[in-house]
Amino acid sequence: MTYGWAGYLLRVDLTNGRIAKEPINEAWARDYIGGRGLAAKYLYEEMDPSVDALSPENKLILATGPLTGTNASCGSRYMVVTKGALTGAITTSNSGGHWGPELKFAGYDMVIVEGKAPRPCYLLVDDDKVEIRDATDLWGKVTSETEDTIRKETGIPELRIAGIGPAGEKLVRFACIVNDKHRAAGRSGVGAVMGSKNLKAIAVRGTGGVRVARPQAYMTAIRTYHAHLAESPGRQGLTELGTAPTVDLINAFGGLPTRNFTAGQFEGTEAINGDSIKTGWLIANKACFACNIACGRVTRVTPNADKYMVNMHPRNWKIAGEGPEYENLWSLGADVGVDDMDAIVMANYLCNDLGMDPISMGATLASAMEMYEQGLLNDTQTGMPLRFGDGQALIRMVEATGFREGFGDELAEGAKRMTEKFRHPEFFMGVKGQEFPAYDPRGFQGMGVAYATCNRGACHIRAWTPGIETSGQYDPHTTDGKSKWVAEEQNRTTSHDSTGICMFTTAGAPLDDLIPVLSSATGVDYTMEDFVRIGERTWNVERLWNLRAGLTAADDTLPKRLLEKAHTEGPSAGVTVHLDKMLPEYYAVRGWSRDGRPTREKLVELGLA
Repeated sequence: MTYGWAGYLLRVDLTNGRIAKEPINEAWARDYIGGRGLAAKYLYEEMDPSVDALSPENKLILATGPLTGTNASCGSRYMVVTKGALTGAITTSNSGGHWGPELKFAGYDMVIVEGKAPRPCYLLVDDDKVEIRDATDLWGKVTSETEDTIRKETGIPELRIAGIGPAGEKLVRFACIVNDKHRAAGRSGVGAVMGSKNLKAIAVRGTGGVRVARPQAYMTAIRTYHAHLAESPGRQGLTELGTAPTVDLINAFGGLPTRNFTAGQFEGTEAINGDSIKTGWLIANKACFACNIACGRVTRVTPNADKYMVNMHPRNWKIAGEGPEYENLWSLGADVGVDDMDAIVMANYLCNDLGMDPISMGATLASAMEMYEQGLLNDTQTGMPLRFGDGQALIRMVEATGFREGFGDELAEGAKRMTEKFRHPEFFMGVKGQEFPAYDPRGFQGMGVAYATCNRGACHIRAWTPGIETSGQYDPHTTDGKSKWVAEEQNRTTSHDSTGICMFTTAGAPLDDLIPVLSSATGVDYTMEDFVRIGERTWNVERLWNLRAGLTAADDTLPKRLLEKAHTEGPSAGVTVHLDKMLPEYYAVRGWSRDGRPTREKLVELGLA
């Protein structure tokens, strides 16, 4: 009997239309837990990392963890693991909602998608009944309409659907996979990979459940886990205001990237923070499966948004939806200099419906806006003025990018490719081809080494250093201890991702609470040491994959702007990122060579050689 894990994966070859149900590798499941770790192992063993990300040879893996679908707090997560269309690196994109649990209820830990369908299709999974269906009539539809249409067509209202919008179909490099209309596996272009396979959606209904190995011990562990989370001020803050209060925190420390990282503080924060959303735009909270945090924000635009409804296309019609969360408030707000919340909210809705990562969308537009204001782009090239602070330009460019229209076709390639095409790569703010999220490393030194070393490109959720750098535990402007903390946190978060539990539970439930939940669910007696070691093993597998894909230590770097040019005012004035000190320390902590390669001794230690 398999506990925690469903025990099976679904392998779908779209080229030949073959579908197979296979037992998962139980040894790998124990050694990598599930989710991100197990999917990375499969990708490493089965695929040549040198293939083009948008070729049929790339594999797309959607994987749950052993706690996905259980009643453990926030046991909703699934991971999308593939070669990123934006980065060419391994990507591990995470989403919540209800799709992951439904896949477990159908009896599968993961879906491995191979090849390319000859025409648009979607996958229908109804417990053991699995079929590839024609999606010609769905092609071109936005994500929300795709969900509604599939449910109506199948007559199964309980279906949970993960799919792409026009952005994924048109291979926008930062297209995402959207499930439950508003939850997304957002980063690195996983939606473009799905679109390259002519796969519009995966619709799932499951009527089973998830069995745990030691029910009494499991429930005891769950009660402790839930109680600590419920009592936590961190959890209470997320419930009250979501992630939006982070705007004020990061701005106060001079680390809120403004106008493409030309400043560390935004003068318009009061208009786009958590209190602003709550008083003017919030309808209700929303939670994912088994969640007792409910950080999601259901919102609507105000009557003032009418000025954005008449645009160059009549397609930005939505007046209610979900979000924006902190990252989107930044990318569609401070980074492009916009402090009009209606513009930000509507741009966020468009990103959801078109199926695009709002972080990369806003950051790419910010780089174009800076180039425009520097006179390096003109109206003939862009089709309209692209000035910082222009809400009309924001909304029009989001729409144009999703459909690859006009200058949107350039933005759809991401900031790195776009700036290189126009011969000014210095305006790209990111790592390994992926745009930075909402933290300036000149305000939070630890984020510099966290960004530079992340296997999937610039990322904040593998090692979020502002937590320790604003608490007084570490000075935000020094390098002392940052490399060691980042490496250790990357190990912890990697295993956390593999369980199927949302990372936000760490706002109140200590990691010590999660280990007995995982052990009693699976029947495997994991210790904290085991847990951290599994994260380290997975991190090294991802690193090995990237090395085989052609990435090197030269990719573990930051833009010169962060390394050489300090802010002139604010709390981070005069500070640059000392990556030259932190990176060698990081490699040493990892047990890697000076050129960033895992040593044989480290691989033997981790059971990888």
